[in-house]
Amino acid sequence: MDDIRLRVLVADDEEGMRLGIQRTVRPFRAVLSDLGVETTFETELAETGEEAIERIATAAPDILLLDYKLPGMSGLDVMARLEADKQDVLVIMITAYASIETAVAATKRGAYDFLTKPFRPDELQAVLKKATHHIIAHRRARRLAEEKRQVRFEFLSVLSHELKAPLAAVEGYLFQLRDRTMGDSLEPYGPQVDRMLIRLDGMKKLIFDLLDLTRIESGQKERDLSDVDLADVARQALETMQPEAGQRGVKMDLHASGKVLVWADRSELEIILNNLVSNAVKYNHDEGHVDVTVESAGDHVAVRVKDTGIGMSPEDVGRLFREFVRIKNKKTRNILGSGLGLSIVRKLVDLYGGEISVESRPDEGTSFLITLPAACGREGDRDHV
Repeated sequence: MDDIRLRVLVADDEEGMRLGIQRTVRPFRAVLSDLGVETTFETELAETGEEAIERIATAAPDILLLDYKLPGMSGLDVMARLEADKQDVLVIMITAYASIETAVAATKRGAYDFLTKPFRPDELQAVLKKATHHIIAHRRARRLAEEKRQVRFEFLSVLSHELKAPLAAVEGYLFQLRDRTMGDSLEPYGPQVDRMLIRLDGMKKLIFDLLDLTRIESGQKERDLSDVDLADVARQALETMQPEAGQRGVKMDLHASGKVLVWADRSELEIILNNLVSNAVKYNHDEGHVDVTVESAGDHVAVRVKDTGIGMSPEDVGRLFREFVRIKNKKTRNILGSGLGLSIVRKLVDLYGGEISVESRPDEGTSFLITLPAACGREGDRDHV
């Protein structure tokens, strides 16, 4: 449980009231179990509204216990000044004149709550606890909103960066076609068209990956759970990558003895296997090897995708599952990708309550191991999916 300390300013012209509040507040600890917070308070005292304004200007408290009727500046005058100065202070009005008019006037000025004189220590503590809950919850909500704005800004910045290069390349090739820089015959432009198609395919994959990521994180992805043969999903992933693997002489083998069933959404398992097998081929050496092993292990199933490719350093492995992260060096600069595939894989594995681990050595290859509960998603386990 987090320990938080809040500052309370008491503004009241009665010395007995000020000191009584201070004696009640000092030893009080507000335990907010739902927020995981235990709060203590330090108090400051002000005899007039003018003194309260000075103290707030110097160092604003978290809570102001404010007497409605003060000599000189009234409680309402103090609140009007706080509003004009845009001071973020939670005000609890103290008044011996409990009336609808008083409540309406104070609420219009922004009072959070009221205490009617005379009040008991437990009443004061209850109001403080309620105010503390409001302050902590409000600050967390504001911090979360700020974090979301920052994440959205970073997301759009990275997205625009990832789309800028392929769009510029396609634009350049189109200018060559428009201006007939290689003559009027279409044949010389064949390589440019092929490069444009590759770039467009990369942008299309980025968009599809973004859609998958958004659906998963928002919980809006429709799911169809059933018994799925993981070995068959792996087999299809290998077949999908066979043309690209064949062009580079990469040999792929599946190691599975019969069906390996898992209760899951087949499309989600396809995303996982397609990403892992695709990476194993893309980041492999020519004439390399990819081994996919699928097996049952008691109440779990395990999938290992191992390649003989370029591998990664420990530092790169540590960054691997972040969004828009691509390992960039002289060996990978010509390998296209969205930088989202492994982030999506990680989120899907987490969705099933599974685990994913990576072992890799530069120039020796990489091995991904995924374990999933075989029965996850069944009636008794739906809370985990």
